[in-house]
Amino acid sequence: MSDQQYEPERALAGTGGGTMDLGVGEAEALERVPDGTAGTAPRGKPRSLWSDAWHDLRRNPVFLVSALVICFLVLISLWPSAIASGSPLQCDLAKAQEGPQPGHPFGFDGQGCDVYTRTVHGARTSVAVGVLATLGVAVLGSVLGALAGFFGGVWDSVLSRVTDVFFAIPVVLGGLVLLSVITSNTVWPVIGFIVLLGWPQISRIARGSVITVRQNDYVQAARALGASPSRLLLRHIAPNAVAPVIVVATIALGTYIALEATLSYLGVGLKPPSVSWGIDISAASPYVRNAPHALLWPSGALAITVLAFIMLGDAVRDALDPKLR
Repeated sequence: MSDQQYEPERALAGTGGGTMDLGVGEAEALERVPDGTAGTAPRGKPRSLWSDAWHDLRRNPVFLVSALVICFLVLISLWPSAIASGSPLQCDLAKAQEGPQPGHPFGFDGQGCDVYTRTVHGARTSVAVGVLATLGVAVLGSVLGALAGFFGGVWDSVLSRVTDVFFAIPVVLGGLVLLSVITSNTVWPVIGFIVLLGWPQISRIARGSVITVRQNDYVQAARALGASPSRLLLRHIAPNAVAPVIVVATIALGTYIALEATLSYLGVGLKPPSVSWGIDISAASPYVRNAPHALLWPSGALAITVLAFIMLGDAVRDALDPKLR
């Protein structure tokens, strides 16, 4: 047998195992951040659902275009005199059905009113009805749907049957019946009618979202730790179940604007002397051959507004739905 002394470190090195110093070096290399500093943990925090959605929205051209259009509509709704100095109720029958002129780029309607001024001022009514009706629908539908999805039982069964009844009512026919007996000339009857028939859709969405979130592990853990029902619903379930409601409400906002114009066109929504795109479209329809400009501009403004809100809703849906990424 050889008299060479056995050295464990040499044997370990021969097998490729290395020494303890190599392990320390690897650990330091793993802790090194990209900027070259050693001994510090990696920087940055994981983004939440909302910050990640905002990160995607800022890079979505559909969102940017629709947001710019909506911001412009909101601005002219708040300050229509900024781009239209005249009064929408000031008319001159001597200029009825005349085409575009200097200072009147959209021409005149059948009553001699400036189409440009009425189109600008009509944005206030449409945006106000759409925003207020959407807020009412979202709040009422979310509360009822969340309670039904969280507690279940009899409350869920009763709400499901009630929503079935409202879904069976045709929207336009219901508007003709309900709004025809109201003589008020404000936007509130139209908003109330939209909220009355619009909340079941949001309620169904909120109910399904709450039922899905309620089964997650963190909700069960909070329940096991003794969290009250109100704390479970407000702190753990609602923040994680509200995304589908926001998406549906954003898309529905454009639909509500179109619904207000439809009801005003049929004569049961807003009525003169109120200024509305639906009223102008209805008034311009009989003489569309002689003065098509009086119908073109309010119709185009309505179409662009509805399209902008639908595009915004689609962009928000793509950003908030992880399955679409």
